[in-house]
Amino acid sequence: MARLITAAERIKRARALIQEAREYPVPLRGGKYDLSYMAQVRGLLRQAKDLVKFIPSTPSATPEMKEEVKQILAEVVKAGRDIFRG
Repeated sequence: MARLITAAERIKRARALIQEAREYPVPLRGGKYDLSYMAQVRGLLRQAKDLVKFIPSTPSATPEMKEEVKQILAEVVKAGRDIFRG
């Protein structure tokens, strides 16, 4: 049986995944448009989003947690734009 991860731990892991996506090394050949690079970075951002997307619908979520989840989801979108467009 899988171990249950608390909401606070999920938020922490999501932030770490976003940071990992930002720091993922850009390949010399193909640059940021290399398909494997794009897939890896998008995968990391998707994992971050998936970790926190259901936290607001849990009964134990506090208003502070819900606000933090909103910030993380916005940060995922911003990180994707920054990485691929900027």
